[in-house]
Order: sequence, then structure tokens, then C-alpha cells
Amino acid sequence: MTKPAARFLSLDVFRGLTVCLMIVVNTAGPGAKAYTQLVHAPWFGFTAADAVFPSFLFAVGCSMAFAFSRPIPVNDFLFKVLKRGALIFLLGFLMYWFPFVHKVDGHWVFSPLSETRVLGVLQRIAICYVLAAFAVRWLSPRLIVVLSAVLLLGYWAILMTLGDPAAPLSKLGNAGTHLDLLLIGQNHLYRKDGGFDPEGLLGALPATVNVLAGYLAARFLKEAPDSRKAVTRMALAGVVLIAAALAWSLAFPIAKKLWTGSFVLLTVGIDFVLLAGLTALLEGKAPNAGTRFFQVFGLNPLVIYLFSELFVVVLNMIEVAPGVTAYGWVGIHVFQALAPGALGSLLCAIAYMLVCWLLGYVMDRRGIVVKL
Repeated sequence: MTKPAARFLSLDVFRGLTVCLMIVVNTAGPGAKAYTQLVHAPWFGFTAADAVFPSFLFAVGCSMAFAFSRPIPVNDFLFKVLKRGALIFLLGFLMYWFPFVHKVDGHWVFSPLSETRVLGVLQRIAICYVLAAFAVRWLSPRLIVVLSAVLLLGYWAILMTLGDPAAPLSKLGNAGTHLDLLLIGQNHLYRKDGGFDPEGLLGALPATVNVLAGYLAARFLKEAPDSRKAVTRMALAGVVLIAAALAWSLAFPIAKKLWTGSFVLLTVGIDFVLLAGLTALLEGKAPNAGTRFFQVFGLNPLVIYLFSELFVVVLNMIEVAPGVTAYGWVGIHVFQALAPGALGSLLCAIAYMLVCWLLGYVMDRRGIVVKL
């Protein structure tokens, strides 16, 4: 095995795999319930779908190990980081506001800013990116580990002491929901949980640890003199973190929506094992058809993710029959007819994912790589 290059194949595949699964989870075909593992746990618990978003944050951290490898003046660093964070946050906000109109009594009316969700997936990525970038710039790896522990334990303490005494870990009783309602207001929060936002402000603190873990992992692999030993150590560290997560979950349950500390340890552990496996399998080898598929997603993850979220909204705006949207019609009349039930829902989501991949493929063929 050779030492990982400045941009190593395993990271592109890891990032691409994450985007691929994110699209499949987010666009389950209509007409039937999706497989349980492709649906987020309703509160406490864990499914494969719950691992996707933290893995994307982990990949953001991995990229930092290369993007920030060269020292740059503080002013340039601050401008670059804050500009990128602001743009990602703005794109997330506009994504939730899109298509800027909605139907009322059969007529299209403007969707006011006063009812637009402020937080969300890209917004959390932006906040965590900025926080993690500051830590990476001014802290040593050892102090980053200390900071990560402080963030996880501090978040636990905040939830247990500042939430509702009778239900500090409930959706509406946790301290994060109280903070979001106070600073942002219910009209600007996630609509489906009665005031709870799964990407709330307070939850960005433990989520930042996923980014920092990705940075430490990529830096460790990049700088290790013996790649084989480094991969083994990372895999073992992942197993230890998974065991620690399960132990901690007895007091602080695993919950993706609340982004508990046990959830962070579990997902970081899984990502350590997965990245170590991909590194052992792929580094030092030429890309093949399988890796090229995921590389397409990994080279332009933000553009492809935005397209996947916006295009399905457009398809659901197009009515092919009264009360039947284009995406709904395809999901029911094509994929449910082909394979009724959860399998048909999955096949529909995979087909949609391949449409998004095609966009990435065209961009790749034309040498287009969009970086904020």
C-alpha cells in the first residue's frame, strides 16, 4: 500500500457513497413504505439512514485535512471560511424556500419569508464547518480531541440541566428546542415535529465533533509513515468508539434527531471503520468502474445534493392527473407495478439517484468541479 496522495481515492469514494445513500434515503418512492433501515429512527434508536448525514459531516472534516494543509494569513483564512460558510448557509435557506410559491385553493401564491425554515441540512453543515475550521486552525490534534470531549459532555450537561425536568430529552422539552423557539421562532422551524427542528442550533455543537473526527482521521492517514498500521489502528479505534457509544447509550440514548453524544461516538466509529476499509482496499490502486461511479458523486457533492432536493420538488409540482404528481405517478404506476411494496419504493429512489448521478457524470466529463 502506498501513502495516500493529496486527494486520495478512498475519500472521494467515501464522500460519493454518502451522497448516493443520502439521495436514496431522501427520495423514497411513493406508494409504499420504505424499508425500515432507509427511514430515520422516530426518536431513540438507530437505522442505516441515520448514519448518512453524520458521514457527510465526517467527509467535510476529511477534506479539511487537505484544504488547510498549507498555512495562509489569518485574514485570508477568516475570509475564506466565513464566506464559504455563509454561501452554504444561504443555499440551504434558499433550498427550503424553493419553489417560492405554494398552492392555496388551487391557486399558486407566494411563500412568505416569514414562514420559511431557517435551519436545515446545509445550514448545519455551514455552522459545523466554520466551528471546526476555527478549531483546526488554532488547536493541535490533541487539543481537538479535548475540545470534542468538552463539546459532547457539555451538550449532555446542557440537555440534562436546562431542559424540562420531567422530560429533558423529549422533542419539545429539550433545551435545544427551547433555544430555537426563543431565537428563531416556530414559523421558521421544521414543520413536521410541532416546533422541534432536527437541525437546531444547539445540536450543531455535538455535530461539529463529526467534522473534527473526519479531520483527525484524514490527517492521521495522510501523515502516517506506515499506512497499513494506520489503517489497522483506525479500524480498532472505530470498534472502541462503537463499544463506547453503546455503553454511553444506557444513560444518554442514541438519537439522530437530538444528535446525542452516544450517536456521535457511534457514527464516528462506523466512519472510522468504513474509511479504514476503503483505504485498505483502494489506496495505491487505479480507479475502476465501481470507484468511478462513486467518484462522480464525490467530486461535486454539493451541486448534486442540491439538484436532488430541488428536482424532486419540481416533479412533485407537476400534476399529471388531479392530485397525482409526476414523481408520484412514476413511483406508483411504474415501480410499484414492477415490484410492489418496499422494493418498488427502493427501486424508484435508486432510479432517481441515477438521474442525479448523470448530472454529476456530465459535469465530470466536462471537467467541471464546483467549489465554494
